[in-house]
Amino acid sequence: MTSEHGVRPVTVSKVAEITLVFWILKILATTLGETAGDYISMSLDLGYYVGLAITFAVLIIVLTAQIRSRTFHPLLFWLAIIATTTAGTEISDFMDRSLGLGYALGSAFLVAGLLLTLVSWHMRTGDITVYPLYRKDSELFFWIAILFSNSLGTAFGDFLTDDLGLTFLQGATATAAIILIIGALHYSKSAPDVLLFWIAFVFTRPFGATFGDFLTKPTDVGGLNLPRDYASLTTLALLLSILYASTRNTTKSNK
Repeated sequence: MTSEHGVRPVTVSKVAEITLVFWILKILATTLGETAGDYISMSLDLGYYVGLAITFAVLIIVLTAQIRSRTFHPLLFWLAIIATTTAGTEISDFMDRSLGLGYALGSAFLVAGLLLTLVSWHMRTGDITVYPLYRKDSELFFWIAILFSNSLGTAFGDFLTDDLGLTFLQGATATAAIILIIGALHYSKSAPDVLLFWIAFVFTRPFGATFGDFLTKPTDVGGLNLPRDYASLTTLALLLSILYASTRNTTKSNK
């Protein structure tokens, strides 16, 4: 059976359910994306052009597997999130340091890209509901919006620390306050959930990114100066542990 647009939908939602665990994993994924992206471009001294090429190659491979899959695979889904957030780090740094746009102007371009994606998605399907998500075309728009959101969150986080002069902890505190407000609006039903989801998705990115910077940046700029590879592996291990525990609990509850 096909939809009115000629798109054959899948029978199982391809997106993780939006729960508290989802947001915890999202923040860990953004922290990992920040440390891993900086490791590729800075620690390995590959530069932003090569770093962007590497992360986009990985992103295309993972997203192709995710979109072609007919069922929901938690590990594959979160690998795709990690790939978009790592690529988002490279995109933000490339726009600022290689193209010289600066974080403010770069953020403006990324906001425009995100809004254009969401409008195009709505015009195509008549709905931009994130969960459940069955249609292949909706999923494609979803991942494009995710990439713009993660890139925007990175640029905004760097704007807070580099342009406004906030410390990494101050930047994380500011974005955490916004996230708490979004949570309050969600539970009070004061705003549409779809709108709150995308705002939260954007602002959890700088929250996780500033924490990643706090772990790896030099002590003279407010960081802990941890090696980026160690910080990345530790964050990845924590993410996989929580994902495994949550998936196991879900499997048991469904028996």
